[in-house]
Amino acid sequence: MENRAQLNNILKDAVHVLTDPAGFYRDMPKTGGFADPLIFVVVMAVLMGLAAALFSLFGASMVGSIAAGFGALFFVPIMAVLGSFIGAAILFVIWKLMGSAESYETAYRCIAYSAAVYPVTAVLGLIPYLGTIVGVALGIYLMINASIQVHKLERQTTYIVFGVIGAIMLATNLGSEIAGRRMVSEVEQLEEQFGGIQGLEDLENMTPEEAGKAMGEFFRGLSEAAGEIDNGETKAAEGQARPAPSSADSPTEGEAMTPEQAGKALGSFLKGIAESTQEVQQPTDDEDAGAASASSADASESQ
Repeated sequence: MENRAQLNNILKDAVHVLTDPAGFYRDMPKTGGFADPLIFVVVMAVLMGLAAALFSLFGASMVGSIAAGFGALFFVPIMAVLGSFIGAAILFVIWKLMGSAESYETAYRCIAYSAAVYPVTAVLGLIPYLGTIVGVALGIYLMINASIQVHKLERQTTYIVFGVIGAIMLATNLGSEIAGRRMVSEVEQLEEQFGGIQGLEDLENMTPEEAGKAMGEFFRGLSEAAGEIDNGETKAAEGQARPAPSSADSPTEGEAMTPEQAGKALGSFLKGIAESTQEVQQPTDDEDAGAASASSADASESQ
């Protein structure tokens, strides 16, 4: 019952922070230890992790897989706790430079209760970039209220300072999300093209030539994903200016090999190694057999 009452109080505080941030920070105790705000951060982070895990079941999470979604249940709270202490240290310095006389504990309480935005951003994150934009905007708005109500800083100065901080955070977070979504998209394209990890596992059952060809196709996919293959029209124009090679699988001297040609060459190389290994092993086996026959003959004579 006591734990349930504490959870209810945490949820009430979260609603209070989001609906009346000025009133919440005005009435927030400046001291009292780190336990209560720390527990608040953990609960909000767990709710965010639960949302990520739930959305991953329906393929709606940006993390890209169910396993990663449920991994957020453990990863998000840990990162949230570490981030709250680091963020409080940064804001403590900023508030000191702005003229605040409050302690680090007060700074930590201010940023810890701003974690109320975590579940909101998790839900809004279903819409690309909306969760990031709203999360940064809400977080900056809460810190503005904390600066005015708790640290008693001038309103105009507060809006200027945190406006600049918000712009920097928005640009950084949006850039990170764009890069993350692009990476997930490229990985999905590679999986569709090559049949996922199962295709790589089949290498064990392939001949050297087939393995080399598969590796060539894999290298080509990586090149395409990284944007390293030139535009087809440019290649066609260059091809008209150059004489056609005598063989499609044998590039002319000075001409770079395509991934398929490199893969075929790798397959031939692997085949040569396999044949050489078999040739080395066969005489060795013959010598061992001869030695065993000689030993048997010597044993017969001694008898």
